[in-house]
Amino acid sequence: MIFLTEILAKAWQNRDPFDVLFSLEGEEYRRVKSRRTFRFEIDGQGFFAKVHRGIGYREIFKNLFSLKLPVAGAENEYRALLRLKELGIPAMEVAGFGTRGRNIAHRESFLVTRELKNMQSLEEITLHWAETPPDSALRHTLIRRLAETSGAMHRAGINHRDCYLCHFLTAVDDPEKTLHIIDLHRAQCRKKVPYRYQVKDVAGLLFSSMDCAITRRDVLRFVRLYSRTPLREEFARNGKFYCDVARTAEKLYRKEFGKEPPRWF
Repeated sequence: MIFLTEILAKAWQNRDPFDVLFSLEGEEYRRVKSRRTFRFEIDGQGFFAKVHRGIGYREIFKNLFSLKLPVAGAENEYRALLRLKELGIPAMEVAGFGTRGRNIAHRESFLVTRELKNMQSLEEITLHWAETPPDSALRHTLIRRLAETSGAMHRAGINHRDCYLCHFLTAVDDPEKTLHIIDLHRAQCRKKVPYRYQVKDVAGLLFSSMDCAITRRDVLRFVRLYSRTPLREEFARNGKFYCDVARTAEKLYRKEFGKEPPRWF
């Protein structure tokens, strides 16, 4: 299967997109054994490409023995992006996708997305909040947008699996701070997000917010907007979920930084 938008189809006319992308040079952002992510341009338009080569049986069994689902190509991200677009949830725009090979261990695939210009991540925006607290209006807007966007994603049956502040972008000059979800390489689409994966996603957001001097009020505001339910009712019904989120986030912080997390609640 191969899908290309008009600009890519015209630029690569009579050429195999796999051959083009496997040999194309560009600004490289990530390279691992089976995957390469880089930026390139066509007629002044920026694109990002993720090119996947077969991960091999060893990597597949390694993931399975660790009780993890192996990511064998770009299909997960492609499906997640189409689903988000269908729901009107801002994310990367697909410009090209291709997959070939029946054997999952040796399957090759690619995903090309249009560049999101003049963007900054929530991680960048909140980097110095502990030392320089932001304007309350900005703080409330970002919490609202993050809660609404992540909540809509989960209600649609999509879990990110790398759900951190760095993977939510907003335009520098956007007063409403519309968030775009990126890096859905490990995302999964189902009718309903399993409990453990929903905990993992929300815990990832909490973990990556812990050094931003978040307050009890910030957390409660997020919960109310994320759940779209009054707080008393939400905690009565899903109290265990938020306890599990807190424990998971704190455990992740200790593992990542080798110290106790800051007091956040």
